[in-house]
Amino acid sequence: MDAGAPSEGWPLDDRGVAYGDGLFETVLVRDGAPRLWEYHLARLARGCRVLGIPMPAEHELERPLAQAGEGVMVLKLIVTRGSGGRGYAPPAAPAPRLRWQLSPLVPDAARWKVGVRVRHCRLRLGLQPALAGLKHLNRLENVLARGEWSEADIAEGLLCDGEERLVEATCMNLFWQRGGRLETPRLDRCGVAGTLRAVLLERLPIAEVDAAPGVLAVAEAVWLGNSVQGLWPVARLDGAGGEALQRWTIGAVHRRLQAVAHEPLGYPTRLDD
Repeated sequence: MDAGAPSEGWPLDDRGVAYGDGLFETVLVRDGAPRLWEYHLARLARGCRVLGIPMPAEHELERPLAQAGEGVMVLKLIVTRGSGGRGYAPPAAPAPRLRWQLSPLVPDAARWKVGVRVRHCRLRLGLQPALAGLKHLNRLENVLARGEWSEADIAEGLLCDGEERLVEATCMNLFWQRGGRLETPRLDRCGVAGTLRAVLLERLPIAEVDAAPGVLAVAEAVWLGNSVQGLWPVARLDGAGGEALQRWTIGAVHRRLQAVAHEPLGYPTRLDD
């Protein structure tokens, strides 16, 4: 295992650089302690099994935490297959490369309190069940989708797959309540299975469903969430052309799910004070 900080550089023949042949995790770190660590390790281990990359030792993954210090930070871990192989053919005995970066984080508390404006994206995610749920390095679909808007007051874009099913936002998972039932898109064809999503699925009766975008028109509440930003209630949904499709008043139903999501992250669980 070749382990080091990103400042030490990437060889041009690294397969992660050349092909996106690798995985990454973004971990919330509070006063040197990683949040949802076991969930991040489990997702990384699953990704390594699927891609056939040896999993880094836990002590190597934990090494950057010694530099975190006090306060709130984000640890980005990147694991690639390393160098070698001929063309796309992977090396018979991979020598993985681990790189990491620590960055300070100041969450936008206003988004927790008053909610966010989001929009639909025109881009459609490709279906690839073999990679579904993984946080792999090939994120060009997300890059293209995020390039569809530049308005500062639009916080996120919602993505559907090629069969017009809701999947996720560009970097967050999607949740809604319909008829009193909490739901989230099924992620067995594409999309990233977030660690905060995993916690919520364990703690609450959230149904994983196949749903078209129209389901949001009859939802009592909609949220976006991940393990770094926490849970944002959605106040307004726009179409891909910028037209307002739906608005929600942020209320008690939003706060209940936020409280469950924020507790393991160390974020405020009471946001109406």
